[in-house]
Amino acid sequence: MKSTVETLSPTRVRLAIEVPFVELEPSLKKAYREIGQQIQIPGFRRGKVPSAIIDQRVGRGTVLNEAVQEAIPQNILSAVREHDLKTLGRPEVEITEFNDGDSLNFTAEVDVRPEITLPDLATIEVTVDELKIDDSEIDEQVKSLRERFATLKTVERPAAEGDYVQIDLRATVDGEEVPGGSASNISHEVGSKQLLPGLDEAVVGLSAGEDTTFTTQLVGGDFAGRDADVAVTVRTVKEKELPELDDDFAQLASEFDTIGELRDDLRERVTRGKRVEQIYAARDKALEQLVEVADVPAPEGVIRDEVESRKQAMVDQLERIGASMEDYLSAEEKTEEQIDTELTEAATQGVKVQLLLDTLADAEDTQVSDDEFGHEIVHRAQRAGMAPQQYYDQLVRSGTAGAVYGDVRRGKALASVMERVKIKDSAGNEVSLDALREASEQEHAHEH
Repeated sequence: MKSTVETLSPTRVRLAIEVPFVELEPSLKKAYREIGQQIQIPGFRRGKVPSAIIDQRVGRGTVLNEAVQEAIPQNILSAVREHDLKTLGRPEVEITEFNDGDSLNFTAEVDVRPEITLPDLATIEVTVDELKIDDSEIDEQVKSLRERFATLKTVERPAAEGDYVQIDLRATVDGEEVPGGSASNISHEVGSKQLLPGLDEAVVGLSAGEDTTFTTQLVGGDFAGRDADVAVTVRTVKEKELPELDDDFAQLASEFDTIGELRDDLRERVTRGKRVEQIYAARDKALEQLVEVADVPAPEGVIRDEVESRKQAMVDQLERIGASMEDYLSAEEKTEEQIDTELTEAATQGVKVQLLLDTLADAEDTQVSDDEFGHEIVHRAQRAGMAPQQYYDQLVRSGTAGAVYGDVRRGKALASVMERVKIKDSAGNEVSLDALREASEQEHAHEH
């Protein structure tokens, strides 16, 4: 095999590869073997069909094509090693010349990791918001806690917003009952807009035992898009009673004896949360500044693939909740072009950050220990609800274990960045990474 490399841009090269026909022989033999296994010819055992018979039955061209498809990736890999290229993404291949018995000539355009000059990390300075905790934020936390310990008490009066009602529903279209359109004894918070449009307005003012009818548009089923008449009967009306805000409540809702201790704990938790927000803001700003200062170029092919992958993930996620991209665009009041632009911007920044962190990891010879890799596998397996070994085996089968290893290595490179950049808040105070790290660890511990 002979190959040459032509630089098209800082992030893309074109390989021109020539493979003598004699070097295609192993792939050709393999192609005959595999096709021979797939076809049944009377008089020959499967897998023992002579090449000449295969040429007659399926055509020499088919066999050559299969051999070439197998040989191309192998030869691209050899050329990449020969020229010491750090490739990214999938190559775009074009066969320029190939005849039976002659050399195979083809080109492969592929993105490569660009040369990046890293700035001195100590010169990077980022500013995050000053940490301020307002009493109203603690009041909001207390209110949320009270809501969780609220009780429901039956009342003999018409339903009002904020009440809970037990109701029966029956939907009809032109007098015909809607399949699945009837339900009994449903609990509903009046004003929550959790069920059918128009239901909350219809229920307000009804007492237990009373009923009414309202019209709503159906969104699913055989009658989707049609107006339905919905009969609603109120069985009971209950109002929410919040507990008194005193020491008894503190003992009921927490491990603390007094309401003052409870408020102090809530303040501490809000502070922790804000410190975690600070570390994320500092991280994003530091990476943004580094990418800009290092002038990291964007590999177009990798970004195109990343945008396609992100868009497909969006479609899959929407399908899981029974929606389509059209529904999403309509709800967000956006065009597909706007979504594509947003995805491209996000993918471009994401890829540039990865390239920067890979360069830093190489420059500092960052290694990932078995323990660190194993810890990440366990963490991801937990999130996926799988056993760690099962999750790891799945990664190996899909060929993505290397990508996880790369993520861990980039994470270590990012930690190295955060150790060295200067972080200040908007009031000019230095922000200690230790305090942020401690807050982050406590937050994770609290989550688990």
